[in-house]
Amino acid sequence: MPSFEARVEVAHLPGVADPAGATVERALPALGYTNVRSVRIGKTVRLVLEAPDADTARREVEEMCQRLLANPVIEAYDVTVSELARR
Repeated sequence: MPSFEARVEVAHLPGVADPAGATVERALPALGYTNVRSVRIGKTVRLVLEAPDADTARREVEEMCQRLLANPVIEAYDVTVSELARR
């Protein structure tokens, strides 16, 4: 069965407070970076999974996101799936 790498980018929805991003945004000017206007911090989840095809892999990862990897109330996510080279 083919293997796929899935990358999930998770970020806060617009309007949701991002305390970590706000902390970094406040700290950057003290380090001399006065040109930064907005900081949002999210997370990346990388998975390797076996599936019959890319569509099935994507559907499974989307389900994982809805059930565990992201909180759909406050977070949005984007899934990218690519087939790994066979060895």
